[in-house]
Amino acid sequence: MSAEGSWERLHSEAGPDLKLFRARFDYMRHPHNGHTEKMVVLESTDSVNVAAVTPEGTMLLVRQYRFGIHRQTLELPGGIVDEGERPFDAAVRELREETGYTGTQWTYLGKVASNPVFQNSYVHHWMLEGAIQTQPLQLDAGEDIRLEALPLAAVWDSLWGGVFEHPHTAHALIRFFSKIKPLAWSER
Repeated sequence: MSAEGSWERLHSEAGPDLKLFRARFDYMRHPHNGHTEKMVVLESTDSVNVAAVTPEGTMLLVRQYRFGIHRQTLELPGGIVDEGERPFDAAVRELREETGYTGTQWTYLGKVASNPVFQNSYVHHWMLEGAIQTQPLQLDAGEDIRLEALPLAAVWDSLWGGVFEHPHTAHALIRFFSKIKPLAWSER
């Protein structure tokens, strides 16, 4: 097994702009046999998602159409960090736009690589306790979102029952449940 970073990047070429991503082609030299391989990297900004819980103990989720799999998915609200924006500010903005909820009790749950196979970005996970509805949804022209609120026990069962198909939602929920009561939830 090769050591981390032992592939040598010989040069890079800019690829097409793909709306949410910009393609880049890296020509990489194999560390053991010297073979050069053209690799595709999708460059993008980081993104965020939010595990937001209301005072009543329900979690806010969004149902939206995902074009890659041609169906609706249930997932945490979130989106792309705008240029010059901090991940926390993006989390606050995305939650407000997609759900109309805001709050002050934020906790950072960490980050995960978007898809390290071919992407250069990360997804930052946030938790908000005490989320309250303060305004209507503010969706972009290309968004069609339906807000749903589930009790935490139902979210837990849905997570382990395979309901959440978006891997970033699943990862954030694992971190969320590990943070709030790791022992109690694992004994359910």
